[in-house]
Amino acid sequence: MSDFFNDYFNIKKIMGSNREYKRQMKRVKAMPEDYQYVFKKIQNHMWMFAAGAGYDMMKIHYDLIDLFEAGAADGKQVLEITGDDVAAFCEELLRGARTYTENWREALNRDIQKKVGKPKSSG
Repeated sequence: MSDFFNDYFNIKKIMGSNREYKRQMKRVKAMPEDYQYVFKKIQNHMWMFAAGAGYDMMKIHYDLIDLFEAGAADGKQVLEITGDDVAAFCEELLRGARTYTENWREALNRDIQKKVGKPKSSG
């Protein structure tokens, strides 16, 4: 329960996160237009899956900014970084993050196990 309060009601943490987010978005605005467009599309897509306070998602976005900046500096096209299947690229980015789909999956399995699961053997 204390994690809940630390994530949702910690004003100092929220303000620091907001300042960091603004710094990171300035980096996005400095990228070529096609990189900005793809970043914003990925960002919007990924937020649909964010769980909790979204701090996991922010770390992923900041790492993506690093990746995109490096790609732009190397003169690569943005789709050379993401590949043509940008949705699959997003899924790969989300592998390490806590997502709502993961929460829903756990809840589904837990509810079914409670109701009809096999009794544990006393072995």
